[in-house]
Amino acid sequence: MKNLTLQNITKACQGAYHGDDRLYDREVEGVVIDSRKVKPGYLFVAIDGVKVNAHQFIPDTVKAGALCVVSHEDLGETDFPYILVESTGQALLDIAKLYRDSFDIKVVGITGSAGKTSTKEMIASVVAQKYQVHKTLGNFNNEWGLPITIFGLEEGHQAAILEMGVNHFGEMRRLSSVASPDICLITNIGVAHLEFFKTREGIFQEKTQMIQDMKNGGTIILNGDDDLLSQTAPIKGVKPVFFGLGEENQFRADHIEPLGLKGTGCTIYLPNDTFFECIVPLPGIHMVSNALAGAAVGYTLGLDNQEIKAGIEGLPSIPGRNNIIKTKRLIVLDDCYNANPVSMKASVDVLDMAIGRKVAILGDMGELGDKTRELHREVGTYAAEKEIDLVCGIGPISKELVDGAVKGNGCTEGLWFETKAEFLAAMRKVIKDGDNVLVKASHGMQFTEIVDALQTF
Repeated sequence: MKNLTLQNITKACQGAYHGDDRLYDREVEGVVIDSRKVKPGYLFVAIDGVKVNAHQFIPDTVKAGALCVVSHEDLGETDFPYILVESTGQALLDIAKLYRDSFDIKVVGITGSAGKTSTKEMIASVVAQKYQVHKTLGNFNNEWGLPITIFGLEEGHQAAILEMGVNHFGEMRRLSSVASPDICLITNIGVAHLEFFKTREGIFQEKTQMIQDMKNGGTIILNGDDDLLSQTAPIKGVKPVFFGLGEENQFRADHIEPLGLKGTGCTIYLPNDTFFECIVPLPGIHMVSNALAGAAVGYTLGLDNQEIKAGIEGLPSIPGRNNIIKTKRLIVLDDCYNANPVSMKASVDVLDMAIGRKVAILGDMGELGDKTRELHREVGTYAAEKEIDLVCGIGPISKELVDGAVKGNGCTEGLWFETKAEFLAAMRKVIKDGDNVLVKASHGMQFTEIVDALQTF
């Protein structure tokens, strides 16, 4: 891998090299933290998880052909090279920073309380119309995932779209200092992770820390429809540009035409006084906002209107994220990857566009602090306001969600199930032919099992 010799790695993470000096100038073939993914010539970074001490797998990685190991435990005299560091977690970030800085490419950093992944996919689809793009895969957006994403960079890449997720103060700078973004984009400031940040202002404070690591000459792109982001003053002498539905935004949309679950038609306006009509292929007004984020990044990187339009309209669907699944008997809106109050309401908005009976299968949302019950009830009330026909709540806290739905308008039916197993046992009595079914909950609820069951309904 470019620039990743054992010597450079040792210096980057301020470690002490133990091993054959003849290997000191060898480049590693890959960097992994999962011992099962080690191949000959790889570097294994032994990071201890909550339940497992990764150092116990070091012998297995050596047998698999690892060139070297990074350890925060003194391994003594060994017959294989290792680099002793104070913290393997920090070493992973340091090595990723070394590797990222060896590439002269444009990096887009994305953060926000909700919609990071769907926005990332939209931006990647747009930017890929002109550049070879590398992007965050899955949910690899934390202090372990971001480095692994960066290690996927190759010589042919011209742009990297990097998602950064945080839930504690101080985490953003550890990520953004590695990413060194040229473009900093924030989707919104919601109420996710209030358990740790306490207030939306606290979330704003942490998310905007990304901008401190923006490269000179960089661009700040913010959601101008967000009440906190819209008030953002210049940072590091850079005045933000805004996207959103409001007329005051530089990147905006109007003539919005819902096309049911087929998507949304709209006209997108750019700062150069040009515009174009397009169809955002996934339903929901929030997807129009994502398209505007994609347009803003594309415009900043020099794409023309046709390239931006092609990227928006060519957006692929992703399992678990606003993915429309049509079966012989149902239309399933699979948005089960994760959830918070903002994203759950957005998904209810999408379900509201459907034609026919509308069923929301919703689960517990995590990390909401002392407002957990209030926010669940609020989502239920919102579903009732949208006149969703049936709300099925699954999980202990979702009883509040169902109560909010039932008491919201007197028309929405609500059913509560303490566990997934209880719902699955009753599913064929609850769901009817022709239903439009939304499935959404926090990641830990593992609602993919429900999506799979609905496809065989």
